[in-house]
Amino acid sequence: ITIARASGTVTFPARFMLVAAMNPCPCGYRGDRRRECTCALGEVRAYQARLSGPLIDRIDMIVEVPRLAREELGEESPGESSDSVKQRVVGARALQERRFNDSLCSNAKMSPIQTRTYCRLTKQIKLWYLAAADKMSLSARGYDRVLKVARTIADLAGHDRVEQIDIAEAIQYQVGVLK
Repeated sequence: ITIARASGTVTFPARFMLVAAMNPCPCGYRGDRRRECTCALGEVRAYQARLSGPLIDRIDMIVEVPRLAREELGEESPGESSDSVKQRVVGARALQERRFNDSLCSNAKMSPIQTRTYCRLTKQIKLWYLAAADKMSLSARGYDRVLKVARTIADLAGHDRVEQIDIAEAIQYQVGVLK
């Protein structure tokens, strides 16, 4: 983090993971299946504009989490166990450490050149992704960010290369971007 003041500029090392939450609108019910949103479109736009485009462009994943029905709150999830997920994550991190020879430690830290090297796409997949990126109006930063997330998804799935399905999943974490 660099702090600039009249007396000088100081740079401090910083590495963090931002986890944030926000309602989709001022009343909190936009997109809810059981309760209607009472906000005017202008209010929703003003509320969502509180997060600037450049800030949103630096967020790797945006996930919409719908409200659970009362009956679902106490249910056991039939999903993957925590131990199984942990093993996949440990395996993916070990793969990344080998890939980068411990120099980076994770896909998120790849430079644009490393992103092109380790997220090499077939011609067909690249054309598909370019069309999707254009449709989504992704910036250059956003384009690389999706590739980095796709590389991680591929690592978790055990894919040697980034496949179209990995990019499609990574894109889903961007379509949650405020609408």
